[in-house]
Amino acid sequence: MIAQLPPLVAIVGPTAVGKTDLAVRLAKEIDGEIVSTDSRQVYRMMDIGTAKASREEQAQATHHLIDIVDPDEALGLAQFQQMAYAAIAQITARGRVPLLVGGTGQYVMAVVEGWKIPRVPPDEALRGELYRQAEEEGPEALHERLRSLDPAAADRIDARNVRRVVRAVEVCLITGQPISEQQGKSPPPYRILMLGLSLDREALYHRIDERVERMMEAGLEAEVQGLVDAGYGFDLPAMSGVGYGQFAPYLAGEVPLEDVVREIKRASRRFVRQQTNWFRQGDARIHWLDAAQDPHPDALELVRRFVGGEELLRARG
Repeated sequence: MIAQLPPLVAIVGPTAVGKTDLAVRLAKEIDGEIVSTDSRQVYRMMDIGTAKASREEQAQATHHLIDIVDPDEALGLAQFQQMAYAAIAQITARGRVPLLVGGTGQYVMAVVEGWKIPRVPPDEALRGELYRQAEEEGPEALHERLRSLDPAAADRIDARNVRRVVRAVEVCLITGQPISEQQGKSPPPYRILMLGLSLDREALYHRIDERVERMMEAGLEAEVQGLVDAGYGFDLPAMSGVGYGQFAPYLAGEVPLEDVVREIKRASRRFVRQQTNWFRQGDARIHWLDAAQDPHPDALELVRRFVGGEELLRARG
C-alpha cells in the first residue's frame, strides 16, 4: 500500500557539504523539482550570503520557496510548512518528483514528519516584552517562566535557544494552553526517501572556509551594504544571521574586514555543530553518502529504485 503513495526525496546535511549541486544533478535526471528548506534562502536580495542556488543552477532545475519574502517580513514555521506541502503537491500533480533540499533541520522535519504546528500569529509587543526579560534577567529566567506554563515544553527546549523559548511562552500566553498539548505529528501522504551527505569535520571546515572566501570575492560586502542602504537594519532576524550580522561592527567602522571574514567562518562552524542535532548519523531513516567521494552515482541509484517503488534498506553510514 505504501508503494502506491507518491515519492518525496529529501536531501539533508550540514552547510557547504554539497546538497545543492547534488540536487540539481538529480533533478535533471529524474524529472524533479527542488523545494528549498533553507530558512534564509526565503529572503529576496540575500543571495550570496545564503549560498542560494545560482542563476545557472536555477535554470537547470525548477526551484521553489526561495525569494518569497523581503528581509523585513516574517515567515513562520507553520506558514512555511503549508507552502512546502502546496509546492510538493503541485510538483507531484505534474508527474514530477519533488526534492526537498536544505540544511534547516526544523524546516525539513516539520515537512517529513508532519508536525502539527500551532497557527498563532506573532504578537510583536509580547515578543518584545519576552526578549527584554531574557536580556535583563537572563535566558534561564525566561525558561523558568516557560516551565511554569508548560513543563513538558521546558524539558524539550534548551534555555539557551531564546527564540524557541520566546515562541513557546508566546503561544502559551495567547492561547491559554501549553504549547506541548497543541503539537503532534501527522505524516504527510508520501513515501519519503532521505539522503544525507556527510563529510569529515575538518574537511567540512575547509570547505566552509573556501566558500566564505568565494562569497567575499563574489561581492558579499556589497550585498550587505546594499541591504543596509535599502533600510534593512541588523536588528532584523534576516540580517542578524551568519554572513550578514558579522558585518555590523565593520560597517560601523569598529573592526577591519578580515575580522568579519574570520567571524563568518567561525559562526558557520558553530552552525554545523547545531545541524548535527537534527541530522544524526544514527538516524535509521537517512541513507548517508560520503561527500568526500562523488555521491551522485549512489544517490541516483537509490532515487531511481525508490521512485520505481522498491523498498530500500538503510544505506551504509
